[in-house]
Amino acid sequence: MVSQQSDDDGSLLGRFNGAKPPAAEWFTEALAIAPERSHFEVDGAQIELLTWGEVGKPGLLFLHGNAAHADWWSFIAPLFADDFRCAAISWSGMGRSDWREAYAIPTFAREAMTAIEVAGLAASGEPPVIIAHSFGGFPTIHIGAFHPDVVAGAILVDSAPPKPGQGPPPRLAQGRDRNPRYPTLEAALRRFRFLPEQDTGMPEIIDWMARNALHQVPETGDDPGGWTWRFDPRFWKKFAPVPFGVKVGIPIGIIIGAKSALFPEGRLEELQALLSDCRFSTAIEDAHHHVLVDTPLELVAAIREGLQLLR
Repeated sequence: MVSQQSDDDGSLLGRFNGAKPPAAEWFTEALAIAPERSHFEVDGAQIELLTWGEVGKPGLLFLHGNAAHADWWSFIAPLFADDFRCAAISWSGMGRSDWREAYAIPTFAREAMTAIEVAGLAASGEPPVIIAHSFGGFPTIHIGAFHPDVVAGAILVDSAPPKPGQGPPPRLAQGRDRNPRYPTLEAALRRFRFLPEQDTGMPEIIDWMARNALHQVPETGDDPGGWTWRFDPRFWKKFAPVPFGVKVGIPIGIIIGAKSALFPEGRLEELQALLSDCRFSTAIEDAHHHVLVDTPLELVAAIREGLQLLR
């Protein structure tokens, strides 16, 4: 797999001038297994749902991180679709899901549990397993603590719940009234960044994630028409934090990037202490926080191995 360094100006995609980067064959083939796309309603908001595989097979629910979208899993989930009924959602306030006046972990947990029902992830007679990256692990832990019968287990991918009193960086917590607008798709792609920031990753994956994070909008009031981000820019200002001191009894596995900024020395042990039934912990070499971007096939292999340890 090819990993790129960012351009001199910090851009991850600027060198491609709006064109799609060359892609690995496995990546192109995975995207060709297109999901069924639909929406369902939770508490008045339409939630984006992607599904792969046959209803009646064991279920997997893939949950993305903050400011991302369901298509972060569109090159991962198809690799499981022969053996599993797979689904991915976009959280409210992100992707092609509706924005809310307020956000809370219990609401996100309802979105995930409703996806399980709507997508038929438990039609095999067994509850599904959740695969959750980053922020996606927060509702997953809530489900494991308060609705343990809904899932058979979970795999947390570089997901560390915040410590008491810990929150997003101040610039995110303050939010902003609107997302910036860019005159062209090329200009918007040039501005795509990860948080935590990193300057490596497979360019075709970065490009896929960036394009699906954007949409074109018409001129409105004082704002020009152009390209802008899909996520709610005031998400953290509307977000109600919750403590994560509860014990989680469902079987859980942990996958982290060995170079992740979210897992300094000792953080993995703190996470393990929250879990009553931690089945495994795997560190993927050369991966940062955004494991899907750095080492996607290694992540797939780790998930496959982990699923065997959860059952």
